[in-house]
Amino acid sequence: MPIAKILTETELRKAVPLDLAAIDCIEKAFVALAGGEVIMPPILSMAIAEHHGEVDVKTAYMPALESFAIKISPGFFNNPKIGLPSTSGLMILFSAHTGMLEALLLDNGYLTDVRTACAGAVAARHLARKDASRVCIIGSGMQARLQLRALALVRPIRTVQFWARDAAKAEQLAREVATELGVDATATATPDARAAVSGADIIVTTTPATTPVVRADWLQPGQHLTAMGSDQDNKNEIEPECIARASLYVPDRQSQTSRLGELRSAIAAGLVAPDKNFAELGAIASGSSPGRLHPEDITIADLTGTGVQDTAIATLARQQAEALGLGTNFNSEA
Repeated sequence: MPIAKILTETELRKAVPLDLAAIDCIEKAFVALAGGEVIMPPILSMAIAEHHGEVDVKTAYMPALESFAIKISPGFFNNPKIGLPSTSGLMILFSAHTGMLEALLLDNGYLTDVRTACAGAVAARHLARKDASRVCIIGSGMQARLQLRALALVRPIRTVQFWARDAAKAEQLAREVATELGVDATATATPDARAAVSGADIIVTTTPATTPVVRADWLQPGQHLTAMGSDQDNKNEIEPECIARASLYVPDRQSQTSRLGELRSAIAAGLVAPDKNFAELGAIASGSSPGRLHPEDITIADLTGTGVQDTAIATLARQQAEALGLGTNFNSEA
C-alpha cells in the first residue's frame, strides 16, 4: 500500500507562498481548461441558510498532472462575529493513475485563498492595462488582502483604496497592508465607494454580497474589474448593467458564471442572451482569444472558482512539500 502524506496548514503555508510560481501554476490550469481535455464536473454546492453558510465540493482531472484533488470548502459568513474565520476546508489528493490516496491537505482554506488570489492576478495580467497602478478593493476580509498582494506581483501598484460596509475593518486593513506595499505606495480606506471605484485602474470585489456594491455608471474607460465573490446563485456584487457596459466580459468558466456568477444576474435582467458565448480566461491567457484591445476598454473578469485551480494548487503543494521534506507519512490501512 502506497504511503500517503498529511500536510498541515503551517506546512502548506511554507510550501506554497503567494508568489509568481503560484500565479503561473494557476494560469497554466486555466490554459489547460481552455484546451478542452480537462474533466471538470459541476460544483456540488449546499447552502445552509439558517447559519449563513454554504459548502462547495470541487474537483477536476488534468491529463498533464499525475494527481487530482477533491476540495471541500465551507463558508460560514457569521463566523467573524464569534472570532472564527469565514472559510475553512481541506483538499484530498489522489493518484490519477490508480485512484489511491496520496495526501490529505489540512489547509483550513489556505490553498483556496491562494489559488483565488492567483486567479485575480491572472485576470489582471491579461486584462488590465500594463500601466495600471491604482486599485480599489471592495471588501475587508482575507481575499481583500490577498488579491492586493497578488496584483502587486503582476502590475506596478502605487495606490489602493479599500471600501467595506464595515468602515472600521477597511481602515484597519489599510493600515496593515500599507507596510507591505513599499515606500512608493499608499493604502487608505474611504467611505465613498463610488469615488474609490471611479478613480481606480483595477477594481476587485471580494464580498459575499447579495445586492450590488458596484454600479455601472461608476465605471470609467480603461478600467478592469474582477468580481470574485459571487459563487452562489443568490450572490451579486456588481450591477448587471456593468456587464452590458463592458467592452469585454471574461468568465473563468461560463457554465459556472451563468449559474452562480455575475453573468447569472445579467442574464436574469435580460441584458445578456442566455446562449451568448464568451471567451473564457484560459483562452485569453493562452492567446487563442484576444484580451484587452484598447487602453480605453472596460474589462470584467467573473471568477466563480474552478476545480481545475484546486487540482493544480494541491499538486503544486504536494510537490513543493516533498522538496522541502514537509509532511507526516501515514498508511490509510494501518
